[in-house]
Amino acid sequence: MMIGKNTHMIRQEALRLGFESIGFAKAMKLDEDAFRLENWLNKGLHGQMGYMENHFDKRIDPTKLVDGAKSVITLLLNYYPLESMTESNYKVSKYAWGKDYHDVIRIKLNELLIFIRDEIGEVSGRGFVDSAPVLERSWAQRSGLGWIGKNANLITRHQGSFFFIATLITDLELQEDLPTLKDYCGTCTRCIDACPTGAILPEKEIDGSRCISYYTIELKDALIQTDRRWDEWIFGCDICQDVCPWNRFSKPTTESQFKPIPEILNFSNKDWEEITEETFKVVFKESPLKRSKWKGIRRNIQFVQSKE
Repeated sequence: MMIGKNTHMIRQEALRLGFESIGFAKAMKLDEDAFRLENWLNKGLHGQMGYMENHFDKRIDPTKLVDGAKSVITLLLNYYPLESMTESNYKVSKYAWGKDYHDVIRIKLNELLIFIRDEIGEVSGRGFVDSAPVLERSWAQRSGLGWIGKNANLITRHQGSFFFIATLITDLELQEDLPTLKDYCGTCTRCIDACPTGAILPEKEIDGSRCISYYTIELKDALIQTDRRWDEWIFGCDICQDVCPWNRFSKPTTESQFKPIPEILNFSNKDWEEITEETFKVVFKESPLKRSKWKGIRRNIQFVQSKE
């Protein structure tokens, strides 16, 4: 009785905090995912993302992250923008148009955990936002929130895939949701066909070392000239999501902190090309773009220019 009541109460509070969806799964070791992850790493498909090799045991077992973990709560936060970038040919992934999502979601997760403790009592739990060893898409599928598409993104039938995924692991026993067992991608291959670098492989596998997001964000080395076009992406890439038929159901986010930074929408090519390091630090101080830093964005712009 209390399990169902607590689950409903947490669900309602998460929605009040602005999360689009919430799902619950039993905390357990992910044996099947462990096999896939190990195979992916052994193939070297993570490129120079060495951190993906770290804490393997924690990635596949939530009880290694929270002692006595019983439940994994997965939450989705919509970031799809109402606006469009129209002034510049240079492209920035939509997730990076507003305030850094790590900061926004951490606050919401902390508020949710405080609520749980206030209403239920002493509960152990930790929140994660893609910067920790958690297989959040697997947990989202296990929680019934959607399926993992051919582009390896979580896709929902009601709003597509423009979501951040957050995870809260807790020692509180909660009512499990039914996992999403059906794959609604069917025979569609639009994301595979549209990827200009051929990073989307069969069996929902991504060659991270060929992904434009990897090149523009993760890779710190000088970029090597290739015969493939990047379509002017200078931070991240949305191609595989933009072509996905399910994203025709995307709705603009209601989260005010994801409202685009004016410069993202209004910068011309010249503005991007001539921005100084000092101005960059001021304009993008709360933006995900600070991860690449001024030097990284300059490198990406120069690379794109060289391909024209």
